[in-house]
Amino acid sequence: MTPERPRDTELAGLPAWLYPAGFWVAVGLLALGVLFPGLAFVGVSWVGLVPVLAAVWVAVAAWNRDRRLSIGALAALGGLAAVYIVKSFI
Repeated sequence: MTPERPRDTELAGLPAWLYPAGFWVAVGLLALGVLFPGLAFVGVSWVGLVPVLAAVWVAVAAWNRDRRLSIGALAALGGLAAVYIVKSFI
C-alpha cells in the first residue's frame, strides 16, 4: 500500500492564490479610482497586469518541471507584446 500523494492545487503552474489576490487588489485600486479619478489608470493598469504577472510566474516557476509550459507562457507574453506594439501604430 503506497501513501497517498498530496493533491496538487496548482492549475497550469499557477498557485491557487494568485488570481484571487490579483482580483481583490484590483477591486481596491478601482475603488480608489472612483474616489480619486486621477488614480483610475492605476486600477485599470493592474487589471491588465495580472495576466502578465501570471505568465511570468509560470514561465519562471515551471522552467525546470515542464519546459513546454514555460515556453507556452513566454509565447503568450510575446503575443501580448506584439499586440501592444501593433496597437501603438494604430
